[in-house]
Amino acid sequence: MHTHVYFDKTAGDGSDLILPLFLAFGVTGIRDMGSNLDSILKAREDVAAHKLLGPRMIVSGPMLDGPKSSYQAVIPIRTPQDGRNAVDMLKRRGADFVKVQSFVPRDAYFAIADETKKVGIPFEGHVPDSVRASETVSAGQRTFEHLIGIFEASSPDEDKYLTGKKSPGMFLATYSPTREAAIIQLLAKNQVWQCPTLFWERGQWLVDAIDYSKDPELAYAGRSWVMKLWPDLQKSILKSLDTDPLPVRQKFVIHELGIVKRLHAANVPFLAGTDTPAGVDVIPGISLHLELQRFVAAGFTPLEALQTATLNPAKFYHRLNDYGAIEPGRIADLVLLNANPLDDIANTTKISGVIADGRYITREDLGNLRAKLKQLAATK
Repeated sequence: MHTHVYFDKTAGDGSDLILPLFLAFGVTGIRDMGSNLDSILKAREDVAAHKLLGPRMIVSGPMLDGPKSSYQAVIPIRTPQDGRNAVDMLKRRGADFVKVQSFVPRDAYFAIADETKKVGIPFEGHVPDSVRASETVSAGQRTFEHLIGIFEASSPDEDKYLTGKKSPGMFLATYSPTREAAIIQLLAKNQVWQCPTLFWERGQWLVDAIDYSKDPELAYAGRSWVMKLWPDLQKSILKSLDTDPLPVRQKFVIHELGIVKRLHAANVPFLAGTDTPAGVDVIPGISLHLELQRFVAAGFTPLEALQTATLNPAKFYHRLNDYGAIEPGRIADLVLLNANPLDDIANTTKISGVIADGRYITREDLGNLRAKLKQLAATK
């Protein structure tokens, strides 16, 4: 429920590597939260027509971000009118929703929220740096990604964070359980969906502690990702973390699990996503299984963790007649396992077969597909 198939430096790998990897590891549907518009719209169409191997797609097209965004898959927003124009264009082109990013200017954010209501398209994404979490709830934003906004709202310094620097160490130093309880209550009352990307968060904040050379699934990552992209990302991320030593960031990652546990206890709804392939060692398909394990680490039962990737997306899209259960007449997107994930959530990786939109990918087919993708990744 949080992917980027045609995104920046990995965009060229979207059709032949990234999309098939999802199916190879049992992911039959994705919500794409920022990709080149033409590429993602064509892929959505080709997958639906069975011309391209990949999961079904719900897409935003490019993200709406500030004028100095560092990303390529964005529409730069400077003014409220820029925001309205972008919403109108995405609606006209057939995007399923609008994704807002961190640097959208404050006045433009509220114009975007207003325009989405006028034209009838949902908006989801980051709580922008210039906006309070409570304000995005009032504006009608459907999701919070990465728990952004909750950290700020849980501090008496929330107003300072609207214009100033913020970091995990600052959040921990000023953390207020009372303020956190208030924002959790607001999110629960309004049923604002959370996609915490916990596996990605671990990789973000502990990037200098990751040894991806030991990842058993490393062969599925493009060679240029491993040799060039990930080392460059590690250096770039570390520059932004220079105020917080590793032990502080390790404490913050544990703190995040606690936030998720308290949100869950308050019946705030959750979705599973990983931001793949953005980030370091966040491999398409594989990373979702690791995300489910992080949910269990946060106190979810294996069933509750599994539901963040199955039943909950069906609820989110108001498609319970089509998805979220195995019954005659429903759409045939299924993963067949060799062991029960309710006994151990890691059993989701023990895949025997995949049915994607009624097409059966057998165990032998999966083996052949994975072998092909490894060979392809080595050339990327």
